[in-house]
Amino acid sequence: MNEMEGDVNLMTNDIYQLIAIVFYMAAMIFIGYYAYKKTSNLTDYMLGGRSLGPAVTALSAGAADMSGWLLMGLPGAIYLNGLVEAWIAIGLTLGAYLNYVLVAPRLRAYTQVSGDSITIPSFLESRLKDSSRVLRIASSIIILIFFTFYVSSGMVAGGKFFNSSFGLDYHVGLLIVSAVVIFYTLFGGFLAVSYTDVVQGVTMFLALLLVPVFGLFMTGGFSETAFSIREVNPELLNFVSGASFLGILSAVAWGLGYFGQPHIIVRFMAISSVKEIKSARRIGIGWMFLSLFGAIATALIGIAYFQQSGGSIKDAETVFIVLGQIIFHPLIAGIMLAAILAAVMSTISSQLIVTSSALVEDLYKAVIKTDATDKQYVFLGRMAVLIVSIVAIVLAWPNNDSILSIVSFSWAGFGASFGPVILLSLYWRKITGKGALWGMVAGAITVLIWGNVDALSDTLYEIVPGFIICWVVTYFVSQATYQQNAEIEHEFKAAIDMLEKEK
Repeated sequence: MNEMEGDVNLMTNDIYQLIAIVFYMAAMIFIGYYAYKKTSNLTDYMLGGRSLGPAVTALSAGAADMSGWLLMGLPGAIYLNGLVEAWIAIGLTLGAYLNYVLVAPRLRAYTQVSGDSITIPSFLESRLKDSSRVLRIASSIIILIFFTFYVSSGMVAGGKFFNSSFGLDYHVGLLIVSAVVIFYTLFGGFLAVSYTDVVQGVTMFLALLLVPVFGLFMTGGFSETAFSIREVNPELLNFVSGASFLGILSAVAWGLGYFGQPHIIVRFMAISSVKEIKSARRIGIGWMFLSLFGAIATALIGIAYFQQSGGSIKDAETVFIVLGQIIFHPLIAGIMLAAILAAVMSTISSQLIVTSSALVEDLYKAVIKTDATDKQYVFLGRMAVLIVSIVAIVLAWPNNDSILSIVSFSWAGFGASFGPVILLSLYWRKITGKGALWGMVAGAITVLIWGNVDALSDTLYEIVPGFIICWVVTYFVSQATYQQNAEIEHEFKAAIDMLEKEK
């Protein structure tokens, strides 16, 4: 009888949680339909008509940034290795802040001044007056390569989510998450991605505060929690235990990646005006700090709880999911679970829309055909979302890699390829198209080689050598190929004037 009651309770819990998940997914689809009705041309589809307010910009950038790594990858790493893994969070917070200060205002102004660019490749081509189209094509190919891997990491997280939460087959979960994200991204475009990111960002934020706050009561408060963690391993509370200088440098260096992440910096291009960026920065960094703190606290409380209860978890990356199910009523736990989906889906959708723009705006429209109608371009953008999604699903199908390992490789690829080029294009008049091209290629190749040689990647995160090599190559090739261009000088001055005017 007791066994039957346990089975009934388990089934009831699953039903409550499924209700919350279904409601959440239905809301995402509705937002996608709403955005679809407001999308009429390619600029709307790819950039939302440059109409985002500061809160939408900040929350959508944060949600697009963090992905399943925030609620699964980071807590899992902290759970296994302790606070030494928190250096990644420190580096990311610093990098995000500098991104808002150094990149956001100038990129918003410069992309409007220079050809009203709506993608990173089109901005670089217009900014550097590269008539060969090689720079635009190369940057688009880099986006396609690394984002396809990045999207697949989100789909891996989706499959793991349904497997650990409801016992569904990994592949079934992967297909469910993929189908919903593809639907609202394919039809609603950038506006759907941004609006859903706001909902997802708020959901993630609340979940990451509620789980550690209520979990702390279960583990007996701060002192009891710390005592239990030390019982497991006192070094788990040490920020430098077992870490080398290069290890800490590698973790903090994650912050370098922000300057080159297309799915994040495209939000700066879409904000309604330069003067709104300061408000967006305050909202975005506040959201990020508290969310990262909540993720770290969740992992530490998980260590204490399972030490006290004598239990364990099979997969460290599911510690947030397991604690949510233990702490809350099944319906509330379902909302906690929806936060995982929010993190996963917000990043997948953001990456899909940028990849779509690379295929349509920067390859098809720029190189193959320029006389199609807006309706045709939007249709092609939607087909691009579908094609990239299918490739990413194929890559995610084996479930061989951890979420963090796939994300770290893709993050390094973008940071090293685009980061130095973006910074130099915004602050240095003498950067040239050839300098940017060879710098991007050098950065991408460095990451591809370094990241796939264990002896190198285990010593130093590939973003560090990639970023340095990209910067050096871009600088010296630009110095060797620089020729003064009156149009570039005029646009550089116009961008600075716009910044001064809108301060």
